[in-house]
Amino acid sequence: MEKFSTAELADFLAKSPTAFHSVNNIEKILKNEGFIELQESKDWALLPGGKYYCTRNKSSIIAFEIAGRTDSLSFRIAASHSDSPAFRVKEKAEIVVREKYSKLNTEGYGGMIMSTWLDRPLSLAGRVVIKDGDRVVSKLICFDRDLMLIPSLAIHMDRKQNEGHTFNKQVDMLPLIGDGNFKEGELDRLVAKELGIEESDILSKDLFLYNRTTPSVWGANSEFFSGPHLDDLQCAFGSLKGFVKSSPVSGVNVFACFDNEEVGSGTKQGAESTFLADVLYRISESLGFSKEDYLRALTSSMMLSCDNAHAVHPNFPDKTDASNCVYLNEGLVVKIHADQKYTSDGVSIALFKTICNKAQVPLQYFANRSDAPGGSTLGNLAMKQVSLNAVDIGLPQLSMHSSYETAGVKDTEYLIVACEAFYNSEIICEGDGTYFIK
Repeated sequence: MEKFSTAELADFLAKSPTAFHSVNNIEKILKNEGFIELQESKDWALLPGGKYYCTRNKSSIIAFEIAGRTDSLSFRIAASHSDSPAFRVKEKAEIVVREKYSKLNTEGYGGMIMSTWLDRPLSLAGRVVIKDGDRVVSKLICFDRDLMLIPSLAIHMDRKQNEGHTFNKQVDMLPLIGDGNFKEGELDRLVAKELGIEESDILSKDLFLYNRTTPSVWGANSEFFSGPHLDDLQCAFGSLKGFVKSSPVSGVNVFACFDNEEVGSGTKQGAESTFLADVLYRISESLGFSKEDYLRALTSSMMLSCDNAHAVHPNFPDKTDASNCVYLNEGLVVKIHADQKYTSDGVSIALFKTICNKAQVPLQYFANRSDAPGGSTLGNLAMKQVSLNAVDIGLPQLSMHSSYETAGVKDTEYLIVACEAFYNSEIICEGDGTYFIK
């Protein structure tokens, strides 16, 4: 296998503090690879051999490459998500305490491990919507400096902290940003100064706290990698790398990265929206295929739902299944769930296993303990809008939903190689439950 540099992933993570920034950085990579931006609001005139992408809400993105020959149609899709649990700043944010401290009023987005946000450098990032004459324009913003911190309560003031603590998001988790002089309107002034605009131009804001701790490689043999947003930007980055390294032999290769997975995917830009189905159908129509052709194409299409998986925890090994458990640096994970929280089934696993065997990518298998419900991901939600074979995969990690997560240094490359092999394959449904892969 080609040696993958973890520094590339670290740089991507450091530049992607929010879903808006993640998609912006994915756009830059795609443009550098010759992909052309499309607008959902305009006509699409697609050509064989063409490379295109479009965004929705600037927090979800779908890119695709069309094979040079288009006598038949099928789709090979890898999908991940751009968002991570965080704290969103409320509209009226400044709270002054006894005229001595100023803090920001926030609310939780997704299910984070709240203790991991305490006593570490934080800052603000997101988008700001402004007026520009008669236009309404969105601008990315990221304060590249330590701006705030959420101080924990001293052990002397709560002697039972180490016996277990319940965190109240409205009490425990509000960040300190300044002395008592940071009053109402100061946040807008700070934002306006950062963007070089007038405060009166600010119409609205989508701002989130982000952890400023830089990604790091560590361990006795430098075998571990830690950083913010590994769930799910590690998969987004790895599947994107495999996508741009590949070339479709037929049909269409598709890369998708959706927002709002951490809160259920039920938004206009989420995996449960029409975004993927809309794009696939517009590709088919622009290339001159009928609706009948499109529906037939789905039978020979496949999606990899890419989202990280829980590795065995060294201090809590009994929290995972006795035999269907996974470890860092030991390969890509296939996730299976009897109640279909994951999309994997016998056929999709077999197809993906065949591709990975040819590419010499090791696989591990994950299932939840039968007495402990696990989380779901975006695959089965996307399948509500477009039906095709799908398998849930991911990379093993520790501390999922911490503000600083841990993975293995080898595993990103396994995903890159597997995705490249997947995109370079052709899956043909022979109509009787039999598939041919070439």
